[in-house]
Amino acid sequence: MGKRIFVGIVLLTVFMTVLHTLWNKPVLLKHGMIDDIGHLLPTKIDRVVNGQEEEQLKKIVMDAKKQGKTVSIAGERHSQGGHTYYKDGVVIDLKTFNKVEKVDPLHKTVIVQSGATWGDIQKAINPYKLALKVTQSQEIFSVGGSLSVNAHGRDIRNHSLASTVNWFTLLTPEGKVIKVSRTENKELFPYVLGGYGLFGIILEVELQLTDNELYQIKTKTMDYEKYPDYFKKNVLGNKDARMHIARISVAPDRFFDKVYAINYMETNRKLSDSNNELKEDHSAFLPKLALGMSRTSDVGKNIFWDFQYRFIHSLNGNYETRNNVMRSESKFMEFDDRQDTQVLQEFFVPVNEFTSYIDDVRDYLEYENGFNLINITIRYVEKDNETIMNYAKDDMFAFVVLIQHGKDQDSIQYAKEVIQKWTDITLKHQGTYYLPYYPYQTKQQMVTAYPRTQDFFNKKKAFDPNNVFMNTFYENYGE
Repeated sequence: MGKRIFVGIVLLTVFMTVLHTLWNKPVLLKHGMIDDIGHLLPTKIDRVVNGQEEEQLKKIVMDAKKQGKTVSIAGERHSQGGHTYYKDGVVIDLKTFNKVEKVDPLHKTVIVQSGATWGDIQKAINPYKLALKVTQSQEIFSVGGSLSVNAHGRDIRNHSLASTVNWFTLLTPEGKVIKVSRTENKELFPYVLGGYGLFGIILEVELQLTDNELYQIKTKTMDYEKYPDYFKKNVLGNKDARMHIARISVAPDRFFDKVYAINYMETNRKLSDSNNELKEDHSAFLPKLALGMSRTSDVGKNIFWDFQYRFIHSLNGNYETRNNVMRSESKFMEFDDRQDTQVLQEFFVPVNEFTSYIDDVRDYLEYENGFNLINITIRYVEKDNETIMNYAKDDMFAFVVLIQHGKDQDSIQYAKEVIQKWTDITLKHQGTYYLPYYPYQTKQQMVTAYPRTQDFFNKKKAFDPNNVFMNTFYENYGE
């Protein structure tokens, strides 16, 4: 009888998930409006112009300046805080400015236009058995956008993305193109990388590459309090461990008490032509259904955690190339809904704060029953002093948090209150948070997390006194 009841609950959950998905298809934006993947900040703009080549981009910037229009820069538009547009402004869409211009196998570098995606680069470098040093877990993001947020990923032996940049060219507010590196116009290097598009348009960039190694996957599940020591000894302390990711349970039955880890270990096994192929992301029905179920009920969250657990451990002992680790499946996560949005937040805390931080966050969230927490991924980020707006002030664990809430003002306000409190807990543990997302946090929280905030905005005002380059993020926090 109990088994029949359970199966009935599962089937009902599946039915409700499918019905909700079909019923809540999003409404298209009106002409002249734009938004980003969070769909919380729809904004009327003047126009969108597709970037094609350098001289055209210069002209767009100069024409907009003469017309008294601001310029914003967009790639794949995966940021969620209005970083890629501004009211009544001109948006330059760089997806068409996407050439991979030169692969240098000898020096292990690549020169690429900023509108290219990481997938574009991988297709160009994979035949040379080369790979990226640092990027996000998926290949769908644009190079320029990733540089503007100084992204990080699964690699544990390199720093953030900025550390892999040799040089880039920048189209300035004055319409000039300058080269920026650690030796040339070096004062701009730490401001533009992680600068959220406020200093100009990154045109070309030379990135460092590494070998496309073949890794063996090793998985492990443990109680949360054992994870920090496990990571220090078995991952960071193991010279064969090259990449790492973990997840902590948000299922009600195991709320914040279990962690599973996925490690990518260097092997002596050589790449062959067959295992050097790039994998493609195909929409998977079962993962998408399981994730959808987790959005709608506690039962669904428990089922999703069990699904993840079984799937992850089925990978144990498999082999995967470095390039393919950096092109993880993402289509099953796509979410379009009329009433709700799916948003990200990311918090960073020093490695030694992990256990007490988890305890404090759990104690708070256990009483926030209306807060729909879908997933938390854990990554490791080394201390990084390359950029002014530096989120890794120490060796940090990053908590990538997936949340769902309504698009109505009451739901947004509730999410803001919870996330601000979560941010306070993070700051108490000497942590920071990531800036590419919806502006839930206060200005004071930003200043506390980023002590050089005023320096950053002062440099923006000095370098671009007429606010030629503008976005909603800067309006919210910089003015």
